[in-house]
Amino acid sequence: MSSTTQLAILNVVPQSSFSMLVIGFGTAAFETDEGDVHKLAVMEAIKLDYRHFDTASIYGSEQALGEAIVEVLKLGLISSRDELFITFKLWLSDNHPDLVLPALCKSLHNSSLVLLLLALTARYP
Repeated sequence: MSSTTQLAILNVVPQSSFSMLVIGFGTAAFETDEGDVHKLAVMEAIKLDYRHFDTASIYGSEQALGEAIVEVLKLGLISSRDELFITFKLWLSDNHPDLVLPALCKSLHNSSLVLLLLALTARYP
């Protein structure tokens, strides 16, 4: 029998109406094109109380993230999408005034989400 220890994860509260967990589950480490692997990994992370997820269109995981969110809502693992904080990264190739909004809209469409709280610009080190 295994036991798990629950950790308290800190929230940061910017000067707005939302809070953001300081530890998140990144979706960039997936090295497969199998959407089910992405989806199951996100679902397991939610079961482990992760509530902050990081994605970018370049990762190819936005759709699986959205599907996982729909599934955990159906399963009752979370009661509302509002329990989750999703960070999108705008990739360098889309970092031009004419491309920003279309790229973010595409990310929202790919993930089937309707609200974007935080978008970061990806950069090289």
